[in-house]
Amino acid sequence: MKRWESKRLAELGSAIFSEMAAWKREVTARGVDVIDLGIGSPDRAPSAYVMEALTRAVNDPGMYGYPTSEGSAQFRQTVARWYAHRFGVTLDPEEEIVTLMGSQDGLAHLAMAVTDPGDVVMVPDPGYPIYSASLVLAGVQPYYMPLRADNGFLPKLEDIPEEVARQAKFMLLNYPSNPLSAVADLAFFERLVEYAREHELLLVHDLAYSEMSFDGFKPPSILEVEGAKDIAVEFHSLSKSFNMAGCRIAFMVGQRDVVRALRVLKSNIDYGVFLAVQQAGIAALEEDMMPGSRSVAALYERRRDIVIEGLNEAGWSIPKPKATMFIWAPIPEGWTSRQISREMLYSAGVVVIPGDAFGQEGEGYVRIALVQEEERLQEAVRRIGQFLREASR
Repeated sequence: MKRWESKRLAELGSAIFSEMAAWKREVTARGVDVIDLGIGSPDRAPSAYVMEALTRAVNDPGMYGYPTSEGSAQFRQTVARWYAHRFGVTLDPEEEIVTLMGSQDGLAHLAMAVTDPGDVVMVPDPGYPIYSASLVLAGVQPYYMPLRADNGFLPKLEDIPEEVARQAKFMLLNYPSNPLSAVADLAFFERLVEYAREHELLLVHDLAYSEMSFDGFKPPSILEVEGAKDIAVEFHSLSKSFNMAGCRIAFMVGQRDVVRALRVLKSNIDYGVFLAVQQAGIAALEEDMMPGSRSVAALYERRRDIVIEGLNEAGWSIPKPKATMFIWAPIPEGWTSRQISREMLYSAGVVVIPGDAFGQEGEGYVRIALVQEEERLQEAVRRIGQFLREASR
């Protein structure tokens, strides 16, 4: 009998996420008040300024025609101004920016636009699941770069086999990182650009968490490195930094041939982002450039401190991350990532994601998302502390 399902579907995503969803449904059905620190979806709304801009645009009859797949000229021009304001990077809105339906849209389709089946692409392990899934869709062979604590969760470029480096079409990295909450400085990007030039590699950098950094750290753009625009593209999203996850708006910037390739592919797939949403995106970026603007970073820094300090007091020692809305927590001895995630949910009613959902190097960790108000995070810490005390008896 014919199967109405492609074989590649079995290679997409992680079964762990499906398992976690099933566990949560079961626990919720028992009447447990579940605190979900799993999926990294912001729990706040955009600013009033952004929502007012969206409201005006939705009420404008001129917003309802087909947009263009590359994004409106006004949105791309605003992106260029924001990149100059935030990073000191000059971008050509006509040739070096493409608007996306969320960064996952671009990340899912980039390999189709710039590789051929059988090519090699270097991706991080652990890494955001779409990185690997996009290669399955494109028929591309992944080379997994292990990211480990002993190197600050940065790839050891010297450990990559020379043959792989010569064959690979591009290398994909993400700093500040999901799920690792690791950061990279400009010196690392300078070494990376030099390495890419030597091996004729395209660099693909996912910078979705650039505005969610703590303790005075300001994440750089890879495009700040001199000449990086010749060999690099960068993804950015308004989902996390501006609480616009449901709006689905993001952009990719940088190397113009790669921007053009993704534009061509998208012109055959979609008609672009709803114009009203692009107007909201313009408002978000403009507001961020206003004197005295406040980012979401302070909110997540407070949440980070509540969870880290509370769990440390409970006997679970976790390093403080410098960025993102996540905590990448090494688990206590005697557990696997999946075991402790399951037991924490069933015993304490708290959802976290096992680290091996993001690759085999994620075993030994769980990802905790800071996506609840402070009172709920304090309650989650209390429950986890009680769980750890009971588990140690």
